[in-house]
Amino acid sequence: MADSAWVPRLATSVAATTDTPRHAALVRVTHWITALCFLALLVSGVEIVISHPRFYWGETGNVLTPSLFDLPIPSSRDTVQTGYGYVLPDQNGWSRYLHFQAAWVAVLTGFLYVVSGALTGHFRKDLMPSGTGLAMSPAVTSAIPTVVTVFGGQQSARTIHFFVSVFLVLFLLGHIGMVCLAGFRSRMRAMITGRVYAPQDHS
Repeated sequence: MADSAWVPRLATSVAATTDTPRHAALVRVTHWITALCFLALLVSGVEIVISHPRFYWGETGNVLTPSLFDLPIPSSRDTVQTGYGYVLPDQNGWSRYLHFQAAWVAVLTGFLYVVSGALTGHFRKDLMPSGTGLAMSPAVTSAIPTVVTVFGGQQSARTIHFFVSVFLVLFLLGHIGMVCLAGFRSRMRAMITGRVYAPQDHS
């Protein structure tokens, strides 16, 4: 009798664990859209940096002014002296277009996530965007000059933007590492299907 009572309880416990929603559909969709946007921003951002791997502080900066620091990489523009005897292919056109498009998709996705989280109670933290990317957009800075001045100038915003990007890449590597340590397959399943699987599935 004890055994027969124990088996249904175990089955119920496993079923409950298997059917427990871990992530809502909106959380999963915004997570993967953000992941794709981050990849697009990273690839296009690297190409943008390659076109001018020098960073400045203040409002202006160009090849005729002293830089704050230079990245030790070749450039895709022959006007930027980097010490290398060759110039990489210039892909600055599509990379800038992709960078701004992906940035706006990421902003709108984040806005949707924050609003939904605030309304449902899932997300209770107050997010304030850093704004460094917006400070480099001519359309935004002409309409809202404060976005630039708050960072000390457009070149200052670009320099800060670079370091924030490096931090985000480090965060991404840490995030992936934690997912692997916690069980890559089970965590990926949960983020794709929204369900937590049986406790014996640690893969």
